Amino acid sequence: MNKIHNFFAFLSRMKHITRWGLMRNTDVENIQEHSLQVAMIAHGLAVISNVFFGKNVNAERVAVWAIYHDCNETLTGDMPTPIKYFNPSIQKAYKDLEKVSKEKLLSMLPEEMVPVYRDILFYDESSYEGKIVKAADRICAYIKCIEEEKAGNMEFKKAAETTLKKIKEMNMPEIEYFFKYFIPGFRLTLDELN
Repeated sequence: MNKIHNFFAFLSRMKHITRWGLMRNTDVENIQEHSLQVAMIAHGLAVISNVFFGKNVNAERVAVWAIYHDCNETLTGDMPTPIKYFNPSIQKAYKDLEKVSKEKLLSMLPEEMVPVYRDILFYDESSYEGKIVKAADRICAYIKCIEEEKAGNMEFKKAAETTLKKIKEMNMPEIEYFFKYFIPGFRLTLDELN
């Protein structure tokens, strides 16, 4: 008799995990919609990297890694950044918890599928492709700050400054290109976008 596997049913719970839990939001964001945006921007950064900077980045792999980059939060929830990075002990404990939660997710798959998803959930964050996913994640956080400030919510002003500083420290040409040619659109109204 075949065993029932809960991997995808568990991942569908991503829509119930909200982000920015310690901050007042004008528009609540969940990790499922965040992950889609990260995947689209990560894919775009990879394409920019290849087209304009002559690199050989696997854009599809980057997009898949980005889709799953926060899936372990179905088990851990979204840990607010000020807590997650409060000190090295908490940061290490959270990294360990992420590993345990990813292993738990893998246990919800048929054994034959585990190697494929292990490579996705435990992707090489230090690789260039992994850095693109991180850049996209930070860019999406910055975009959220822009959207909140546009709505008159100044709660995100400091987060925008901090996030922008971290993005610039990554010193990647794809990021500079994205900021020059794509970020300005996020400051426009719908009428201005048309």
